[in-house]
Amino acid sequence: MANKPGISVIIPVYKVQDWVGRAIESIQAQTFGNFELLLVDDGSPDESGAICDSYAARDERITVIHKPNGGAASARNAAMAQAKGEYLFFMDADDWCEPEMLERMYERAESGPYDLVVAGFYIDTYRSDDKFFRETKSLPSKTYASVREFREDAYRLFDRNLLYTPWNKLFRASYLFERDIEFPDVWWDDLPFNLAVLRDVERVALMEDAFYHFLRARSESENTKYRAGTFEKREEEDGWMRELYEHWGVSDEASREFLARRHVERVVGCIETVTCADCPLSPQEKKAEVARMVLAPSVRRAVAEARPGSLMMRAMLLPIRWRKPGLMTAESRFISWVKRNFVGVFAYLKAHR
Repeated sequence: MANKPGISVIIPVYKVQDWVGRAIESIQAQTFGNFELLLVDDGSPDESGAICDSYAARDERITVIHKPNGGAASARNAAMAQAKGEYLFFMDADDWCEPEMLERMYERAESGPYDLVVAGFYIDTYRSDDKFFRETKSLPSKTYASVREFREDAYRLFDRNLLYTPWNKLFRASYLFERDIEFPDVWWDDLPFNLAVLRDVERVALMEDAFYHFLRARSESENTKYRAGTFEKREEEDGWMRELYEHWGVSDEASREFLARRHVERVVGCIETVTCADCPLSPQEKKAEVARMVLAPSVRRAVAEARPGSLMMRAMLLPIRWRKPGLMTAESRFISWVKRNFVGVFAYLKAHR
């Protein structure tokens, strides 16, 4: 490629042979042509790597990096080390983008200039019959007059899930490289990466438009699996979030309530996972695990301050407030049953909780 690309698009690829073609083609179809596409075959055992090679052979903007399996974080970091673009855009291989996405986000970034552009996105939750429920995550466009204004408004962006993932954002590459920001080799590496970016970022633009389609409920996705130690991970994340707000010096009532409610909502998710039919724990072990979470000091503190808005979440919180693990288990089993048998209904309930 003769000219320096405006944007480096980075996609880690692993066991996505049925989806990666759509992701690649959605980038090729962008109205913004000055990009490079870095596809990282992370030791995928299926045909994903070969599919990537076939696209690269026909498009000089595409580069394929083949490496031993090391996880999404190592794949993204490998691509970042080779990226030449002024901005970086991260994408998952089973998702897709609207054609005007890169152009619109690039124009917004250059208008500041901004180090971080945050756009809306879609969540497409598919059922077994290929029908899906689509939810839009966005907030009205906004330009922040000061760092303080962004930090005090950040809870609203977190509440709409706009600050947790890397794939609805355009990052100025120099901002990341000057601070040695990369993806850590941990569970759910998206959050610590984004928190590292947000820690000292000053120039942020918010776009109301949604361009990115996130695919939810693919059966092979790690997001649908039970994993031991998830509660401890949520406890750790809560600590990261609170440390960020301490660093920012933000402790207003709305931000404190958000932090408490965020932790409680994720603990409810942990309980749902433990009580689902696919969890390998025995009934006695499940009951003990739910009790351990409900009675944890961090949960007791959070539930005292959280003020959930939806009727569903208020109902889910009652057993926690009352210290009734048995009732919490029963509620969670029902939610798991709905999730398993009525994917669209569960997606709607989750969107409005």
